[in-house]
Amino acid sequence: MLIVVALGGNALLRRGEPMTAENQRANVARAASVLAEIVGEGHSVVITHGNGPQVGLLALQAAATSDGSAFPLDVLGAESAGMIGYVIEQELSNLLDGRLFATLLTQVKVDPHDPAFAHPTKPIGPVYDEAAARRLAAERGWQIAPDADKWRRVVPSPRPLEILEASVISFLVERGVIVICTGGGGVPVIARDDGSLCGVEAVIDKDLSSSLLARQLKADMLLMLTDVDAVYVDYGTAAARALRRITPAEISGRDFPAGSMGPKVGAAIEFVEATGKPAAIGKLDEAVEIVRGERGTWVEGGASVPTPERLSYRLI
Repeated sequence: MLIVVALGGNALLRRGEPMTAENQRANVARAASVLAEIVGEGHSVVITHGNGPQVGLLALQAAATSDGSAFPLDVLGAESAGMIGYVIEQELSNLLDGRLFATLLTQVKVDPHDPAFAHPTKPIGPVYDEAAARRLAAERGWQIAPDADKWRRVVPSPRPLEILEASVISFLVERGVIVICTGGGGVPVIARDDGSLCGVEAVIDKDLSSSLLARQLKADMLLMLTDVDAVYVDYGTAAARALRRITPAEISGRDFPAGSMGPKVGAAIEFVEATGKPAAIGKLDEAVEIVRGERGTWVEGGASVPTPERLSYRLI
């Protein structure tokens, strides 16, 4: 089957790990070995990936070496997508000899009036302790928010409306090419009144773009891989418990953080409701078992799945 596999930023760069080229290469190699196993089981894959840590680092580097004028986030997003895609493609090609690969910069149309522009939620860049984050926010005009036990810069994350290169991606997939695309959620663009395109200052959520891409490609499954083994109720507390199989109706409405699990759950719901096909969320190292239905959280359509966690909740 055709699986859109979304690699989370934390799957490519482990939480709290220094953002060095060596660490990123090592983590991509680890991810590539897992992806190669999925291909080895007979599946076709389209690979998307996050870029939150990387695009934030590029923004810091650009600010430190420029004359004070900042590079726009759409350009930095394209840079990071090329950088990460290159490493993923190379590591995969080292494992899957004879296969064809393509890394595509992907433009994603957003609404210029999306309310997300007034309410930044997408974390990018390194993590800081609260004091350092507040100092940097004051110095640089950032908006910041908690990220687990640390703090990070947050930027607007408008909803993706259309993957503009979807037909090109589909063309390649039909010919057996493993495509790496929609990096960092894709490069956010808007349409001017005359129909021309221009980039905007934002970072699109990778999971929501991956869900949209999976729908446009008519994929059989959406697989979102991160550093957590499943979606949890009451995560981080003594009452935490994993959700294993659940329907959109049962998962729509509970509180999940906007900067992490919330978009993954929302992306899963959108894909399942639109297609009737499954979406799954889980840990990178368990990806093969997740595809088999043995691990992770599966969100499925159809009849209600018997579960004790049938609660009403909303995504935040």
